[in-house]
Amino acid sequence: QVQLVESGGGLVQAGDSLRLSCAASGRTFRNYAMGWFRQAPGKEREFVAAISQFGGSTFYADSAKGRFTISRDNAKNVGYLQMNSLKSEDTAVYYCAVRIRISISSDYEAWGQGTQVTVSS
Repeated sequence: QVQLVESGGGLVQAGDSLRLSCAASGRTFRNYAMGWFRQAPGKEREFVAAISQFGGSTFYADSAKGRFTISRDNAKNVGYLQMNSLKSEDTAVYYCAVRIRISISSDYEAWGQGTQVTVSS
């Protein structure tokens, strides 16, 4: 089992940037694809971005395209989500997750505890 810990969330203003990190431990991080999801108050968890084991493939939700960038450093066992031009509608708890094959669905094998991102307008 892989253990995941997110960090980097916070309170920012609209237009600002944040970089979320996802630190992995346990099983070999590079064996897994990684995804980022988010859940806003009163809404279901939704897909944000995903990256394959070695970064050759990435997927983004339409809301993230052009503003967010997913990446990973397998040597450090860390994944990232760079978020630029943040909007109030990006306010949510952000979760990283891993599974063997890259996917935009939420059936990932392991999840972190989440990190809060709040964007004030």
